Amino acid sequence: MLSLDPLHDIKLEVYEPEGLVTDTFVKNFLLFSEVNGEVTALTCENYLVEASNYYTKLENKYPLQILTEDSYDRLYNRFLELRTDKAIETMQEDSDEEDDISLTDFLRTSSDILTSEESAPIIKFVNALFYQAVKKRASDIHIEVQEKRGEVRFRIDGMLTKNADLEKKIVNLIVSRIKVISNLDISEKRIPQDGRTQIKIAGETLDIRVSVLPTFYGERVVMRILMQSSQIPQINELGFNDELIGDVKKLLRASHGIILVTGPTGSGKTTSLHSFLREVEEPEKNLITVEDPVEYKSDNISQIQVNEKVGLSFAAALRSILRQDPDVIMIGEIRDEETASIAIRAALTGHLVFSTLHTNSAAATISRLADMGIEPFLISSSLLGILAQRLVRVLCNECKIEDVLAEEFAQDYNLPKDSVIYKADGCKACNYSGYSGRKSIGEILVMNDKIKDLLKTTTDEHTIKMSLEADGLKTISKQLALMLLWGETSLDEAIRIGIGHA
Repeated sequence: MLSLDPLHDIKLEVYEPEGLVTDTFVKNFLLFSEVNGEVTALTCENYLVEASNYYTKLENKYPLQILTEDSYDRLYNRFLELRTDKAIETMQEDSDEEDDISLTDFLRTSSDILTSEESAPIIKFVNALFYQAVKKRASDIHIEVQEKRGEVRFRIDGMLTKNADLEKKIVNLIVSRIKVISNLDISEKRIPQDGRTQIKIAGETLDIRVSVLPTFYGERVVMRILMQSSQIPQINELGFNDELIGDVKKLLRASHGIILVTGPTGSGKTTSLHSFLREVEEPEKNLITVEDPVEYKSDNISQIQVNEKVGLSFAAALRSILRQDPDVIMIGEIRDEETASIAIRAALTGHLVFSTLHTNSAAATISRLADMGIEPFLISSSLLGILAQRLVRVLCNECKIEDVLAEEFAQDYNLPKDSVIYKADGCKACNYSGYSGRKSIGEILVMNDKIKDLLKTTTDEHTIKMSLEADGLKTISKQLALMLLWGETSLDEAIRIGIGHA
């Protein structure tokens, strides 16, 4: 068996042989390098069976050398380092000169110490992922593993986009690295684990929420990048129209009652709640939140983390909060009848309460509360208002193109058949997604005497919706129709957000 020292006798370069379809730089069981001036396929005795599957596809066009296991492993680790350096170079090329901090500076100033040849490239790669995610405005980083490969995807503007393909062995090393910095058990691969970590970029500290989940082919990781309290937008910066913002500010002046924010996952509910807290925050007020988990840490608010394992549920925490003399209470989510009942009681006893529900519209929220067992008279006496909201992707002005409006969709959105609408195309300015940022739209139900009288006879969603629209409610569907007419978003995005009769 030929034994070579891969760090000296072999010129290390990455080759992509013709005829072999690859989407990574290296293969698990067959590497390619230059030996004595000739491109050579390299493997070791332990991998001969697996390597033959790749080698036969090459029609034996490259000579095959068999290394010792130790030499092969050292060569493989060197390839991992080259791959990481290549990925970092690619990320650096994407960086703009006007960035607050370059990727090179970020890696150089990282608190991590690169101590060994094998761990250094993985540490650099994980750091580079964080940098790239922040630069691209990603809210989540997904590291997924499949049978023979892995990949990294970023959630940008609510949609997942692929960022990198990974060799499966690299995925395992990356997951271990993330576990280490999140204080998780790297030896435990059978059960889900949750943790947190922090990174520093351009002088700012970002919290990262980490979730590790075992799957059939290995562990996958999802990391949520959380904003700091200083980054939470003001109500005026959320993107809603001026009329809706005015209605919300009127509700926030109340001393007691419940304000609910509704919508599906990823519609910006938590950000809206924290912007409400920021609006009412004063030194004279006692603000307490109960969340699962605490996402945006604030120095001026007492925040409670739900912990079901020890019995600290939303309801249990809320009961204790009421003995803490609060002025404003924020409940991350009303999930059950008990939490809803305590929230209603808190509102009736002189507290201002903010919370969320997973419903599709403002009218549906009242029906949902009634289904939870809350009496209609309690709803009418405690509820101040309901904000149903969505986040809609805005078309890139640099590349959007005209689209054809099908007749059935023209009817759904009550638009003329000859309306000019636009669709996404993709260019460098929008990272070839066709969209540039997101805009908040919403409908607000303000509890008035007419709604209160209606609740004496019915909590039916359709009846309440018809009454609200008769009073001029600007529904989410109507706002989507306007965005289509103004060329702000596409029909595909409008359908994704939720189709309805405008």
